[in-house]
Amino acid sequence: MLIMLAGGASVQSVVLYFITIVLGFAYHEFAHAIAADRLGDMTPRAAGRMTLNPLKHLDAFGLLMVALIGFGWAVTPVNPYNLRGNWRQSYALVAAAGPLANLIMAALFGIGMRALTFAVPATTLATSPGLQLAYDLCFWGVYTNILLMTFNLIPLPPLDGFTILMGLLPAEMAYRLEPLRRYGSLLIIGMIILLPRITPNLDVFNTLLATSIGFFYPILTGQPFYRFF
Repeated sequence: MLIMLAGGASVQSVVLYFITIVLGFAYHEFAHAIAADRLGDMTPRAAGRMTLNPLKHLDAFGLLMVALIGFGWAVTPVNPYNLRGNWRQSYALVAAAGPLANLIMAALFGIGMRALTFAVPATTLATSPGLQLAYDLCFWGVYTNILLMTFNLIPLPPLDGFTILMGLLPAEMAYRLEPLRRYGSLLIIGMIILLPRITPNLDVFNTLLATSIGFFYPILTGQPFYRFF
C-alpha cells in the first residue's frame, strides 16, 4: 500500500484496496477449508478455520506485506493424504475452491456496482460521498478478487494453479514436476520481478491480469474497466 501511495493513489483508494484484498484473502482461504473438510480432511477444522471470521484466516506476516507492498499471502493447513478418493485430484478440488470463491466475491461486488448504477442517477452518485464510497468499495472488490483469482490460477508452485495442474496430469508426469515446489518462491519472484526487467514482453503476470480484468470486469459490472488510481 505504501507503493500505491508513492505512485499517487488516494488514501481512500488505498484503504478500500486494503479492505477488499484482506477479505479476498480471508474467504479464499475459507473456501479451501470448506472444500478440504467436505473431502475428509479435518485439519482446517482442527485449526479453527471453519469460520466466517476473516481474522482467523489471515497470516500476520502476509498481512504486513499487504500493508507494505500491496500484496501478501495467507495459508490454510491441509493434509492432502487425508482427502477421500485420488488424493491428487481431491487436492486439486481443494485448490480450485479458493479462486472460485474470489470469482464469486467479484460477482457479488459487481452486483453491488450494477445496483448502484441502476438505482442512482449518475449526477447523484457523483455528488453523494456516501454513495460514491459504496460504489468505489464495490469497484475495488471486483478488482482485487479478479486479481487474486488470476494470480492464484498461475500454474507455478506454491499457487493453486500448480496444485490444480498436478491433479489433472498423469501421475508419472505429476511426480516429475513435484520437485518444483521447493523452488516456488524463486519462480514467483522471477515471473513478477525479473522477467519484466529483462523485457516488457516477458511481463507475464501483468499481461495475464490485464487479460483477465478485460474479460471478467465488463461481464461482472456491465461497464468497461478504467483505472482511477
